[in-house]
Amino acid sequence: MEDGTAETDGSAARADGGAGRVFIDKRSPQAYRALVKTSGAVGVEAAEAGLDRTLIELVNLRVSQINGCAYCLKVHTEAALRGGESALRLGVLAAWRDTEVFTARERAALALAEATTAPADTRAREEAHAAAGSVFTEAEVSAVIWVAITINAFNRVSVMSGHPVKNP
Repeated sequence: MEDGTAETDGSAARADGGAGRVFIDKRSPQAYRALVKTSGAVGVEAAEAGLDRTLIELVNLRVSQINGCAYCLKVHTEAALRGGESALRLGVLAAWRDTEVFTARERAALALAEATTAPADTRAREEAHAAAGSVFTEAEVSAVIWVAITINAFNRVSVMSGHPVKNP
């Protein structure tokens, strides 16, 4: 994640000039590189399973909404828009169940992403698996879950680090 911080004398820069959070991606670069490598492998799995980029970005955005990750919301909103996603669909994503703008596959992926983000809700998890099983192959289900797992991890890195979102 490019956040504009700089390392000085081998130590990681702090999010607020030293008085608070540590950018854990900078402080523990080997662990962060492993997460990035995992993300790359998940991207390959998703592509091989046939998931389109729009669906992947919707999953990334919905999970980031749930986790309150401003940095990842910025990054994935920009990616979705570059990929041709509409402002309308992005604007109503948090209320996707109450709209008719998402396909059955997208709805199943969003439900599965939410269940992956809050796995303790057994009923939601079972309903999500049932819905996903009706529109996705096993490879696609696996890929959607891995996309959700990976963005959950990146959300935690950014939220716990306090990665800033600034006006361009």
